[in-house]
Amino acid sequence: MNDYYVSILHGAGLTVGVSLAALVVSVLLGLLGAAAKLSGRPVLVIPATLYTTVIRGIPDLVLMLLVFYGGTIGVNALLEMAGSEATLDLNPFFAGVLTLGFIYGAYMTETFRGAIMAIPRGQFEAAAAFGMGPKQAFLRITAPQMVRYALPGFTNNWLVLIKATALVSLIGLQEMTYLAKQASAATRSPFAFLLFAGGLFLVYTWVSLQVLRKLNERYSLGTKRITL
Repeated sequence: MNDYYVSILHGAGLTVGVSLAALVVSVLLGLLGAAAKLSGRPVLVIPATLYTTVIRGIPDLVLMLLVFYGGTIGVNALLEMAGSEATLDLNPFFAGVLTLGFIYGAYMTETFRGAIMAIPRGQFEAAAAFGMGPKQAFLRITAPQMVRYALPGFTNNWLVLIKATALVSLIGLQEMTYLAKQASAATRSPFAFLLFAGGLFLVYTWVSLQVLRKLNERYSLGTKRITL
């Protein structure tokens, strides 16, 4: 049985990889979505609003299966219509990363949008008065303050994303949930292996919270007393 525990530990590394890669995708989409919704241009606001509304209204499991199975079928049908003999075989890792990133990008969009709106408008005007361009103002004025305002919502999104990585087991990716289910089926002892996988998720969550707490303390300096 020790071999099963070792294999689950190996799968935990894949879970970490999926969640971190999906986080990068979701943050990029979140920043783009927030910029679009705050732009005031209907051509950008409408698609961004549809994105956040539709994605947050569809269950993660449905989107995961839709991208992995429906996306592959759809692309292959288009290739066939174009007269190409090429076919798309979507890798479960990339399917999981892109789907999770796409889903949580919608949540990150609202988190970042709210954080930017919490920054006093006068600071943007002051940056423009000092001759800062949009990029310089974002890096020096917006981003540091946005991090502080966004961290509570970002933390919640990240913790939910970690748990959502268990869904990629349904498309055949052998992360720790998948391996725990396989070990349970082979030994008919589901409680031990699933509890072990749950414990690993808790460890991952605890480490994440410690890192985010330190980050919150760093970006809250000068704004409130930090209680360690």
